[in-house]
Amino acid sequence: MVFERMSAADVDELRGFLHEVDLTLAGLDAPTVRLWVERSDSGQIIGSTGFELSENRNHALIRSVAVAPLHRTAGAGTRLARYAIEQANAAGATRAWLFSRRSGPFWQKLGFTGADRHELATALPNTYQVQLFIESGQLDREVAWSRALCDCG
Repeated sequence: MVFERMSAADVDELRGFLHEVDLTLAGLDAPTVRLWVERSDSGQIIGSTGFELSENRNHALIRSVAVAPLHRTAGAGTRLARYAIEQANAAGATRAWLFSRRSGPFWQKLGFTGADRHELATALPNTYQVQLFIESGQLDREVAWSRALCDCG
């Protein structure tokens, strides 16, 4: 599959897709957020993935990993998640973080383990999603996950 990098002009289309699959819509157009989509043959978005780097580029907040309900087979979610992880690592990140209250078992299969949400917020304080969750009080209701992206020992 080919992943298409989203531009600021495409954000409304992606926002509609993420609304349908019930993911966070805020901050998609933030300049630090990198997003990709997978499209059907007819051009509709059928999957999305992305991340946002910390200022020091050591940490990546994986976000917007979603698959349209009719395409949730054959490893589509895994393919999208791995793409974001690979791109974050290529951008210099050595640790990936994410928020997920519903998909823990999926992320565990990709090597993520439960993490402290406040540690995530400390590692990625300037990301749009972390700032939003702190300002809204949502941070304390979130479930955080993390994994190393390389053996940087």
